[in-house]
Amino acid sequence: MEIGSQRTDEFVVEGLVTTDVGGTIGVTVLSTPGMIGMMERTAATLAFEQLPAGKATVGFAVNIKHVAGSLEGSTCTATARITEVTDGRKLHFDVEVKEGDRTIGVGTHERRVIDVAGHAQAAGSGQGPVEASESRDRAVSRRQTPPGEPVKGNQP
Repeated sequence: MEIGSQRTDEFVVEGLVTTDVGGTIGVTVLSTPGMIGMMERTAATLAFEQLPAGKATVGFAVNIKHVAGSLEGSTCTATARITEVTDGRKLHFDVEVKEGDRTIGVGTHERRVIDVAGHAQAAGSGQGPVEASESRDRAVSRRQTPPGEPVKGNQP
C-alpha cells in the first residue's frame, strides 16, 4: 500500500443513499449511513487496486462528521487517501464527501487486509480464519457428542 495514494469517486444523491428522516424534514437528502457507505466503498476500492489476487479489505472503524446537507439529485464526490499502514494489513484513511467545493462529510476510516477464501470460510463462525480452521474438527466432534459427555477427538 502506498501512503498518500488517493481515489475520488463521483456519485449522485439518489436511491439507497438518501433519507427524508421519516418525512420530517420536507426534502430528501444524502443520509449519514449513505455518505459513510460511499466513503467506505471508495477506500475499499483504493485498497483493492493495490492488493495481490486473493486479498481484499474489510472495514472495522469509522469516525465521521456529517457537516452539511446535500439534496437528492446532487452530484457529490467521495475521496479516500491512505495515511498509514500498520503491519502491512491495517490501513488508515482520511475520507471526505464534497458537493462541488462544499464539504458534506469528513473523517477517518480503517480497514484490515484479509484473505478472501479464509474470510469467506470463517464468516458467521464468530472466529477469525485461523481460529475457525483450528476449531473445525472440534466443532464436528461437539455436534456428534451427546449433551453432558466430554468431546473426545474427531468422530467418524
